[in-house]
Amino acid sequence: MATRVDLCNAIRALSMDAVQKANSGHPGAPMGMAEIAEVVWNHNLSHNPTNPQWANRDRFVLSNGHGSMLIYSLLHLTGYDLGIEDIKTFRQLHSRCAGHPEFGYAPGIETTTGPLGQGIANAVGFAMAEKLLANQFNKPGHDIVDHYTYVFLGDGCMMEGVSHEACALAGTWGLGKLVAFWDDNGISIDGHIEGWYTDDTAGRFKAYGWHVVSVDGHDQDAIQKAIDEAKKVTDKPSLICCKTIIGKGSPNKSGSHDCHGSALGDAEVAATRAEIGWAHEPFVIPADVYAGWDQKVKGAKREADWNDKFAAYEKAFPAEAAEFKRRMNNELPANWKAETDKIIAAINEKAEGVASRKASQNAIGALAPLLPEFLGGSADLTGSNLTSTGSFVHVNAKEPGNYISYGVREFGMAAIMNGVALHGGLLPFGGTFHMFSDYMKNGMRMSALMHQRVIYVLTHDSIGQGEDGPTHQPVENTSGLRYIPRMDVWRPADATETTVAWVAAVEKKDGPTSLVLSRQNLPGIKHEAKDFDAIRKGGYVFSDVAGAQVIIIANGSELDLAVKAAAELNAAGTKVRVVSMPSTNVFDRQDQAYKDSVLTPGVVRVAVEAAHPDFWRKYVGLEGAVVGIDTFGESAPGGALMKHFGFTVENVVNTVKSVL
Repeated sequence: MATRVDLCNAIRALSMDAVQKANSGHPGAPMGMAEIAEVVWNHNLSHNPTNPQWANRDRFVLSNGHGSMLIYSLLHLTGYDLGIEDIKTFRQLHSRCAGHPEFGYAPGIETTTGPLGQGIANAVGFAMAEKLLANQFNKPGHDIVDHYTYVFLGDGCMMEGVSHEACALAGTWGLGKLVAFWDDNGISIDGHIEGWYTDDTAGRFKAYGWHVVSVDGHDQDAIQKAIDEAKKVTDKPSLICCKTIIGKGSPNKSGSHDCHGSALGDAEVAATRAEIGWAHEPFVIPADVYAGWDQKVKGAKREADWNDKFAAYEKAFPAEAAEFKRRMNNELPANWKAETDKIIAAINEKAEGVASRKASQNAIGALAPLLPEFLGGSADLTGSNLTSTGSFVHVNAKEPGNYISYGVREFGMAAIMNGVALHGGLLPFGGTFHMFSDYMKNGMRMSALMHQRVIYVLTHDSIGQGEDGPTHQPVENTSGLRYIPRMDVWRPADATETTVAWVAAVEKKDGPTSLVLSRQNLPGIKHEAKDFDAIRKGGYVFSDVAGAQVIIIANGSELDLAVKAAAELNAAGTKVRVVSMPSTNVFDRQDQAYKDSVLTPGVVRVAVEAAHPDFWRKYVGLEGAVVGIDTFGESAPGGALMKHFGFTVENVVNTVKSVL
């Protein structure tokens, strides 16, 4: 029978062998965290390798994702569908064992963890989701949502600012089912960290409101005792500070940065085998070691017990059980299409002339009764983003609800929302000023990379927001977001387009959406019913004349400007079509015949958007023109700024004339 030492050494062997074969990777962290991993995965983690999507599984996050061979070793050893041949392809093209853990590649990977700090922030989102869903669904005697979130993190995660944002909020929320293990090995790529990281980390987390305990990270009994203690503290998240030796087992490179981010080398791998007493060939794991790790039988029993519990719940609360299954399956309500069609038609009938941020609030209020999974929030700007309505209840550590005040933590908000979305059962959206999307860009990119349905409400969308000045006036941001693969960016021009954008965002299940919204009022436009489906295509003919000589493309607040300029030009004999393009991403996915029907080939084009002009060259070409802004704004009323920077009917008319 394999000993626990053998089980830990299997991790060390697989990790150093895979990194050596790839001649790329980070063997040090997996080798140093082997004992912690064995305690968590073999004795505490409630999971089922034969069903990685079991709803009530514990979630595990490897925030120090460079140590990815740790999680690949654990998945392989405990019985997930990740074979030894997969391990051998570590870091190779199309491998399930990518350089950093990638959500959707290998079973059991809960989130993509490459940028340091993202994983711990995602884990906060997982734990928040568990708490919120437990509040919504659990009944006396029927705790169908009852699981932990375990997260490993290193010094790099601790240094990254996003971990501060998320962990401070986790303490405020009292997330008692979040247990983090800090791999305190004192090493980063540049070497021993005392020259640049001297924080009192334990003291910092205590100040956040966490339960904190320190242990020898190679003492399995001490680690288990710390976990038991953490589970007894139900009103605080727990940080277990684990003092470890990076690359433990390597006789010449352990304890140094030499084993952090590169292969050990053939000679050191051989020396390590001798040092730890591992007499097996590369990628060979003895049967008794596999048996000591195997969690398939135990996992199936855990899930079966929960299934029995859920069956009793379903019998006692059939409606709640059906709703739980719908939401965990990421399904829209059965009456979604009919109800949203009514909502769009009703808002269109009013044709209110309001700011698109207000139109967004109206859309949220109309959709919320259909979507109990909505989890709203804002980075301390609720009254400006207008992300809350009477349908939302602010949630905190003690009271259930469905709206989060994230505080001034844009980056933390994005990463937490990713964790919430990955957990399942909730649909998160969060608001901030568009300019501050820069603070959370990496989290937004991760939403897209992981195909996650997260909705970003970005208000104060241009120089039109006015007096706050250039620090708050986005010029390049909208184009930047459009370049993120799988991110749909909508910049609607009126209340109807805003509502359609919201419906599209909710329906999009393979990636995030950014809603770019105005502070200033927009004209009220009443569309024909046939326009609703056209809007959903991202771009459509807003107004037309036979034999158009020029096409003006616009969106957001500039659509009205384009319409007025077209009217003046048409009256003077120049035939102009106006195209509203609220989402270039969605428009680009349409078939060529539709795109040609909107942007007729051979007809010269002018684009108008209060943003950087270069993006629009893909539509207007070198022969067309763009009315945009390629400098920073100024501090003045929005209307004055629009005029100052050339967003006037006169300038659009003259620009059109210049290309004809």
